[in-house]
Amino acid sequence: MARIHFNEWPLYSPSDLNKKENVLIVARLMVNAAPFTGGVHGCEAEIAYGEKELEKIAREVERLAHEEQPKKLKKPFLYEAAMVRESDAIVFLGNFRAHSTPMDASCGLCGGEPDCSFVYDRLPNFNGVIDATDRRRQTHIKGPLCMLRAHDLGYAIGSALWIASTLFVDAKPCYSVGLAGRNLDFCMKSEVVVGILLAVAAKNPYADIPPEYHLTNMSNLVDSLRKIAIITRQIPNHPYLVFDPTKEVQHDKEDKGEED
Repeated sequence: MARIHFNEWPLYSPSDLNKKENVLIVARLMVNAAPFTGGVHGCEAEIAYGEKELEKIAREVERLAHEEQPKKLKKPFLYEAAMVRESDAIVFLGNFRAHSTPMDASCGLCGGEPDCSFVYDRLPNFNGVIDATDRRRQTHIKGPLCMLRAHDLGYAIGSALWIASTLFVDAKPCYSVGLAGRNLDFCMKSEVVVGILLAVAAKNPYADIPPEYHLTNMSNLVDSLRKIAIITRQIPNHPYLVFDPTKEVQHDKEDKGEED
């Protein structure tokens, strides 16, 4: 009889991988984004899945924490790197129009100018066609951005989170993960990318986070327990075939009872 077994532990066991396949189905549904400004599609999506892929993303988040982020963001980035490793999948959503093809609605949201000049005066262009071939950055997100296009990304994220919530999947959108994913060429056409962590577990891995979570997360605690368990096995060194220490304890109790 064919059977499919589900369990969240041990991680990446066959039972856990079956559970992760369910999360992957939800991730695919989440990328069916909300409507777009002007009825023109402007968002792209990619899904990261599997232990090796998530480890690469977690390490990039850690690199950003140590090398490129201000001190006040270092701990949040390190904590979210640990959350990446605890996730079943990641959905990356990016907007590829916010930087290169403004809406030209003269709304002024980009910087206060009523004619979109805030964007066009700061980006090389020819007759309104922006040259986005220079991808060098002095900031983490190269601006300016068309805010109407950026709003589309917000709607797409909200729509994706609603799908996850409706299907009982824990989800957490992260700037840090989106930044790391973009650096690793996820949603490579987009300048602004957000990563949505996804997990199905008995306890939401993205809430109730203890201090120093990059050190006190479940994987590290389990590994520490394994180390201690092996050491304690070596201390007694009893030949179990001929010696049972529990019997010695029982004899001591009986002798003490006779004395009383």
